[in-house]
Amino acid sequence: MATDTPRRTALITGASAGIGAELARVLAENGHDLVLVARRRDALEALAGQLEGKHGITATVLVDDLGDPEAPARIFAATRAARIDVHVLINNAGFGLGGEFAETPIEREMVMVQVNITSLIQLTKLYAAPMLQRRAGYVMNVASTAAFFPGPMMSVYYATKAFVLSFSQALAEELSSSGIVVSCLCPGPTETEFASVAQVSKAKLFDGNVADAREVAEFGYRAMMAGERVAIHGARNKLLVQAQRFVPRSLIARAVKKLQDSRN
Repeated sequence: MATDTPRRTALITGASAGIGAELARVLAENGHDLVLVARRRDALEALAGQLEGKHGITATVLVDDLGDPEAPARIFAATRAARIDVHVLINNAGFGLGGEFAETPIEREMVMVQVNITSLIQLTKLYAAPMLQRRAGYVMNVASTAAFFPGPMMSVYYATKAFVLSFSQALAEELSSSGIVVSCLCPGPTETEFASVAQVSKAKLFDGNVADAREVAEFGYRAMMAGERVAIHGARNKLLVQAQRFVPRSLIARAVKKLQDSRN
């Protein structure tokens, strides 16, 4: 990939593994300094050291838990205190939870809403203000192809991603003449820790046709830099998203339930 991008700083949440870690690698290869945010210090520090040594960039580690409502303000304050101007904000942190809604723990779902939605809103609000002053910046919100479908057996997760997609599209239009690019990355099933954390590793959805996290990260970066508002990874996923417009939502929900239900 090209390395002629002017030096900017990118803040990536959920950077310790999966798509977040791969986005950090892609951004470092393209000359960006980094602010890496996640809960696992060891993983972040190992990644930061690797990327600094290989690419000559500066990588700052911020250990925090976006399940805590105060975390976004702490992260913003930390970058301000370090005089780090964030030019690229990547809201990648998120997780899912499989199972029937009547049986899944509400406490876990409320944390999911905090991480997947509320912290994303907070961080975008905080970092958009200086971007507006500079009249330049990029925001990538990582949603999912789940954003386009009802999601039985993962109903709250799918709904959070639908919010991220809608919010991103609206914000992209609001900021269209501001110099700020807002892009929503929508990957399908990807080889990450997501399935095991969500307890859906045995679901048919993850049985084959699973994308490589590095490929998704490269695709997302290119789409963001090209100013694409919605970036759906993979030809099959794009086809499914287009096809669902012509199918009754009740049938889509039934099909998704079969894919999600690990008991079948």
